[in-house]
Amino acid sequence: TSQPGLPADGDLKFSLESVKKLKELMDENRSINPRMVVSKTTYSPCNEKDLPEEFQVVCKREDAPMIFERLSIDADLCEICANAACSGCF
Repeated sequence: TSQPGLPADGDLKFSLESVKKLKELMDENRSINPRMVVSKTTYSPCNEKDLPEEFQVVCKREDAPMIFERLSIDADLCEICANAACSGCF
């Protein structure tokens, strides 16, 4: 059974704490490399030592950068509202 307020992407569901950590890592990468022309959807935090273990399954997927980007956006939405109407939260 799914819980309200859990960030999700398709069939993948993650704890809000882990998604917050993911967002933190992605925000740090953006602030470290503000002039990089690399698209947000090409950055993958898979090599970050602080990446929560539950994201390793995502790292094996070709679409990992897009999933991470969506989850980092959803992290804020899940903080604001913990109901099924929130985008990406179940």
